This record gives sequence, C-alpha cells and structure tokens, in this order.
Amino acid sequence: MSASPHTDLERPPLDAESLRRALVAPHGPWTRLEVRAETGSTNADVATAARAGEPAGLVVIAERQTAGRGRHGRAWQSPPRAGIAVSVLLRPGDSDPDRDWPPAPTAAFGWLPLLAGVALAETVTRLAEVDAALKWPNDLLVGGAKCAGILAEAVPGARPDEPPAVVLGIGLNVTVRADELPANPTGLPATSLKLAGAKLTDRDPLLRALLRTLATWYDRWRRAEGNPQVCGLRRAYLEWCVTLGRPVRVLLPGGEEIIGTAVTVDDDGRLVVRAADGDRAVAAGDVLHLR
Repeated sequence: MSASPHTDLERPPLDAESLRRALVAPHGPWTRLEVRAETGSTNADVATAARAGEPAGLVVIAERQTAGRGRHGRAWQSPPRAGIAVSVLLRPGDSDPDRDWPPAPTAAFGWLPLLAGVALAETVTRLAEVDAALKWPNDLLVGGAKCAGILAEAVPGARPDEPPAVVLGIGLNVTVRADELPANPTGLPATSLKLAGAKLTDRDPLLRALLRTLATWYDRWRRAEGNPQVCGLRRAYLEWCVTLGRPVRVLLPGGEEIIGTAVTVDDDGRLVVRAADGDRAVAAGDVLHLR
C-alpha cells in the first residue's frame, strides 16, 4: 500500500492553489504553476511544454521525481515531499515590452544557472539560516556538503531564426534524512537543510521565497540585456562562490583534465583556472575541490 501524503507530518504536501495565488500573475511573477504528485522529471516536463509553444513563466513542481536528472544525465533522487524539485520555463531571447525586457543575447544564457545559484543561496541563507555557498557551476553547498543542484537546458526554437528557450531546474534537499542521502559521483558528501540544522524546513515558504528571488534576479538580468556586470549578478556570484581561490581539478567533457587554481568567473560565466600552461577558461566540466 502506498503511503498517504499526510502520514509523514514532517513532510506535508504543497498546496498548489495557495502557491498559485501567491506567485502567478497578476499577483506574482510567473504565468502558470503546476504541482504534480509524481513525475519523471520536471525539466523534461517543462521542455515538452516549451516545444509545444508554452509561453515563458511556466513553473512545474514535483512532490516526487522518478527520473530526476543532474548534469551529464546523473540521477537526482529524493523521497516524496522531502525536497523541492522545481523547473521553470524562460525565453530570454524574446523581448517583452510590457516588462521592459529587451532580448538577451544567446551568449549570455550561460549565466542563468549561476543566477539560479545566487537566488538559491540567498533564499536558504535568509530563511533557513544555514552556512550556504556555491560551487561552480551548479551546486549549492551547506556546511561544505552538497544540498542542491541546478540544471539548465536549452530547448531549440521551432524555426532556425527562433532563439532557444531555457529550462532551469533546481533540486533542493530539505528534510532528507541521513539514510536517504544519495551518493555524489563528484566526491562531495550530500546533506539536507534538516541535517545541517536549518531554522526552517517548511517547503512552502522556502519555495515561495526561491521563486520570488529567482524572478527578481531574472528581471534585473533581463533589463540589463543579459549583462552580468550591469545587473550586479557577477559581483554577487563571486561573493557566494567558494570554488574561487582554491586548487581544483576540472574534468572536461572530452576527457581532458585541468589542474590549477580557480581565480575568477569571467564575463561569460566561465571558470578561469590558472594552470601550469597559463589561464584556461572553462565553460563546462566537473570541478573537484582539492585540499
């Protein structure tokens, strides 16, 4: 027999209608919000909607994912109602005169997962009062362990001249217990807000704050035409990112690796590593913090 959503008092279900009233236009920044009891992947669901022509602003939340994904197709799993699994649909290449948003250049889209990281770090620090930091490019660390991951995926436009949509997914461990934690292939231990001693583990206010903070940063970024310097995003990310100043080993998608010191994140969102043969700018890769 499957467990009722109400049998675990520490993990109550989300109230979809309440979230819609708080977050969906005209009262909030998003256009449509769905809470699903179970789905394979919120990113896959939003990508399907994007290909069908869904406007920007869709939010899909899952109480349980059966095929959640991280970078490089890795699984991201969490027990039912023990975390936040949310994906949003963005169309940053489209102008929106009503919001004073010019189109952002495709080259700037690499900042979107970093933008989500800043929003997530600000949210859990403010509400949960935990020691949060960011590991480039897509991990939220709490107490030095991985508590959340971010996955951004481009969805090609229907026409060759149509800019891609971006699906931005966030998976945050909230009340996951020690015996429920997944193994992390990049070597970092995993944790949850509860295990880290968070002052707040109620998913409802965490989710509301996260989506509002994400919308605020996205609005700043869009008004600045995707320029991370102008909107303050680069400065904020550098302040949160604990990869910088550390010795690292970067495993590149083609199998090459770089060993050196992470010195900055450049204007394109790439990690700059000072290696023996000079500075290397990395757009994608697994970063291992070395002692």
